[in-house]
Amino acid sequence: METTTKTAREIYHEVRANPGRAKFGFGSKPALVNIDLQKAYTAVGRFKTAYETDPRQLEYVNELAKRFRAKGLPVVWTYVAYVDSGEDCGVWGTRTDTPDSLQNIKFGSERAEFDERLEIDRSRDVIFCKKMPSVFFETTLPSLLTWHRCDTVILTGGSTSGCVRASAVDSLSHGYRTIVPEECVADKHESYHYANLTDLMLKYADVVGVREVHDYLDGLPAAAGARP
Repeated sequence: METTTKTAREIYHEVRANPGRAKFGFGSKPALVNIDLQKAYTAVGRFKTAYETDPRQLEYVNELAKRFRAKGLPVVWTYVAYVDSGEDCGVWGTRTDTPDSLQNIKFGSERAEFDERLEIDRSRDVIFCKKMPSVFFETTLPSLLTWHRCDTVILTGGSTSGCVRASAVDSLSHGYRTIVPEECVADKHESYHYANLTDLMLKYADVVGVREVHDYLDGLPAAAGARP
């Protein structure tokens, strides 16, 4: 009997289409956390480590950030960078095999710069450097979410199988409803991307279309500090 092996993309869409699949749902106050949208990972054709799943990813992220600001909600951008000696890389600093290795993203380098297509409001958005995959690991994010009384975390950026996944697991572990807009995350290959979206959806987060996040935001009242 002939059998057909399903692709990771096909499995993902089957799982997502299941009407009986339970969701965590959105809470009452979200924060937007944009993970490592820096040139090391977004400058396709410039760096070997860069990748792209949806060509409009950054456009979608910018629109989400704009809508969060309009509601007076927290917008966070993270990036990865290390000192020249690599002493702040931890065990990752032992993998020095190629110039494109993670620990070779140095402060002040082009690879550490945010993509110029991003619309970051440096007068109010929160920016911090992280050293490890999860945005929660030894960063100020937990205290920021507590101060703003957020109960929902919206994750964008990359990679889906790396920092997005690690951050989603930690977000759930910290007690947050966790949302991953499909169009706003990316990975090196669609197999990693869709396999991890499927696993996230089954265990740790709600994976939704970005328009579903728009609809949710439209229904929220403006928080203190909202801009017209």
